[in-house]
Amino acid sequence: MQRSTLLLLMAVLVPAAALAETGHECPLAGKAASNAAHDCPLGAGKGSATGHGHAADVARRGEKGMGFSQERTTHHFLLASDGGSIEVTVNDPSDTVSRDQIRAHIAHIREMFAGGDFSIPMFVHDTTPPGVSTMKRRASAIGYSYEDLPGGGRVVISTADADARDAVHDFLRFQIQEHGTGDPTAVR
Repeated sequence: MQRSTLLLLMAVLVPAAALAETGHECPLAGKAASNAAHDCPLGAGKGSATGHGHAADVARRGEKGMGFSQERTTHHFLLASDGGSIEVTVNDPSDTVSRDQIRAHIAHIREMFAGGDFSIPMFVHDTTPPGVSTMKRRASAIGYSYEDLPGGGRVVISTADADARDAVHDFLRFQIQEHGTGDPTAVR
């Protein structure tokens, strides 16, 4: 085996093996990296050297697109039988500045999504997230509501339409992987 091929294999497999030890999911394969090291060619979970650049890019664009610190806040993407929710809260309950920024952003996201505008997640992730095209096409079948949380805010996404629900789940699973939240990828 040539040295360059061996180095390439090591660059792919070593981070993937490290990822497997942590039990993180592979954002490309959409499954637990612990199934097999080769299932995740990028090793792009939290704590992996290869994935760190992507995660840092998402965080940097997230701060710009969302208007609040990604370091001082926590995101959760939760799947439900009729859709799911996006929740963002402050890490420090006394951080009322970030809490208010979150609430303004999440209320704005509700308005944007209800109008079929998914430009912020497209900017943050530098791609069109899975499910977005169906969510736009089935917009009249999806409801979006905003709720204050003690430390932030939540957008609840609900639908009785099976295609729209599947698209919402795809969208939320993508967010879980991209943000490395560790939230369940199954409906609760």
